[in-house]
Amino acid sequence: MLITFKSRAGADVIMFGEAAGQLLAVLGKDAGDAQGIVTVEQLPEAISRLQSAIEAEHARQNAKTATEREAVEEAEREAGRSGMAASVNLAQRGWPLLDLLRRAQTVGVPVVWGV
Repeated sequence: MLITFKSRAGADVIMFGEAAGQLLAVLGKDAGDAQGIVTVEQLPEAISRLQSAIEAEHARQNAKTATEREAVEEAEREAGRSGMAASVNLAQRGWPLLDLLRRAQTVGVPVVWGV
């Protein structure tokens, strides 16, 4: 299932349901809702929550030693997940949505999904 985040402030952000569900949970929304809205009033908190989650993900990645990072990369290569098939973390998935939320806040319009 695909989830499309939409706003008049910018381009649509499309992602698979599982990844979108993770980000919706970060935003404080029910990940099981097929459709929803981040109102203009909710945008500052949503932006703050997503930014904090992205920063926490970066901190977790930076806390790994070079040996740990190499071990993860090797395991991914052995599992056939390299290049375009490599796993994508929450921070990487969250940036496009964070950008859309920020643009929406600047223009003063909501962000919706499932509509």
